[in-house]
Amino acid sequence: MAKRDYYDVLGLSKGASAEEIKKAYRRKAKELHPDRNGSNPDAEAQFKEANEAHEVLKDPDKKAAYDRYGHAAFEGGMGGGRPGAGGHGDFASAFSDVFDDLFGDFMGGGRGAGRQRAARGADLRYNLRVTLEDAFGGLQKTIQVPTSVQCDACSGSGAEGGAEPTTCPTCSGMGKVRATQGFFTVERTCPTCSGLGQTIKNPCKNCAGAGRVQKERALSVNIPKGVETGTRIRLAGEGEAGLRGGPPGDLYIFIDVAPHKLFERDGVHLHCRVPVSMTVAALGGTIEVPTIDGGRSRVSIPAGSQSGRQMRLRSKGMPALRGQGQGDMFIELAVETPVNLTSRQKELLREFEDLSEDNNPESKSFFKSVKGFWDSMKG
Repeated sequence: MAKRDYYDVLGLSKGASAEEIKKAYRRKAKELHPDRNGSNPDAEAQFKEANEAHEVLKDPDKKAAYDRYGHAAFEGGMGGGRPGAGGHGDFASAFSDVFDDLFGDFMGGGRGAGRQRAARGADLRYNLRVTLEDAFGGLQKTIQVPTSVQCDACSGSGAEGGAEPTTCPTCSGMGKVRATQGFFTVERTCPTCSGLGQTIKNPCKNCAGAGRVQKERALSVNIPKGVETGTRIRLAGEGEAGLRGGPPGDLYIFIDVAPHKLFERDGVHLHCRVPVSMTVAALGGTIEVPTIDGGRSRVSIPAGSQSGRQMRLRSKGMPALRGQGQGDMFIELAVETPVNLTSRQKELLREFEDLSEDNNPESKSFFKSVKGFWDSMKG
């Protein structure tokens, strides 16, 4: 029976890119997985066919020959033998290839991946609480960060006197060992060198062979204007030192802005609840309110103001983070009822109440509605 076109096998059109070929092969490999095709007697042959097509099309030279001569490129000595020959034709070996292709990224690379001589250090997190005033004006702050730093005694190599590590005899420097179990090839981290590909005969006494030691570092951090809770600042290379001379990780500073006694924040805007006397609310007047920059602003209170009334002070809020402009500040009035009245004050208030029939329209309207409600219930 004539061979199928390799592009048709993988569901591709001629001229497909290397990335398209790789993705198509992955889809086919998953589709023809033995666990999904127990009742399909042709699954193994189809898998071999897909693997053979991939072996040719993934190689630029073989692909070029196939595009020009078709299957004839690999017959009669033109292409150096059948693509599936030399161990690629059996199912176990083929599945080992696709296992590498599909899961190599999670295993630190596919077949032939180089050893991981030095591991990158871990990223660190530091929680920093600042005041609202600090968030408004920004600041330069020094923090103390407990972390791992490169060992000075061995210069990060992990070996006494800075000697060079030797290649791990178990994994031959690959950092991984393999075991074949039926159709599967399982790859795991080398137990001798913990994946580093190297061993140290005489570990450094100062760091016990790790190449790093625990130490507290003082770092200067620039807190920009406008930060808010949840803002993250990244300091590249200021994280944990790498293992045996590996590159350091990063330090991430998470900002937490403390609650303020006077102001409540809403993005770039600020809210301030200001109590005013009943007299000022009724007659109107002028009050002074604080601003986040430490200054004062004079606010005119209209006569007849009620609790909850808001007034806006433009550009008196928080600066926008890494941007232009500034938010506003909103004043919310809270009309205060007087307490601890003298006899004379009580007398004056009662007299005022007797003369206030038309001065409380909201109360008058409310109780009129209440009377109507009660009358309807009686009916």
